[in-house]
Amino acid sequence: MSTTDTLKNLDAALPSPVAVPSSVLVAAGLIGGYGVARLTKVRSLGGVALLACGVAAGRTWLASAGPATTAGLSTLYIAGFGLSHPLAKKMGAWPSVLAVTAVNAGASWALVDRHNFAEAA
Repeated sequence: MSTTDTLKNLDAALPSPVAVPSSVLVAAGLIGGYGVARLTKVRSLGGVALLACGVAAGRTWLASAGPATTAGLSTLYIAGFGLSHPLAKKMGAWPSVLAVTAVNAGASWALVDRHNFAEAA
């Protein structure tokens, strides 16, 4: 079985990439990732949550808006995670996480989700 066949089989086994709004996945990844890391005191577990939600959101971005938008939103997601750390020193941990989440979820909604859900209505 080729890699392409394996990926097609995997994609067929996963739910539709637009079943959950990507903005919700982005918020879950950033807020949930921080919450898991803080609650468990295991940063890598928070990273797993961040990664899983980012990959799920990326599937939606790619299926709905193409590779350029996916690259831009992925960069913003990673940058938001990175920038939340120095921003936390200025405004506190939770306000920082919530601020970068608002920017990321807003961008995801504006560029991808509003089109998906406007078509569904």
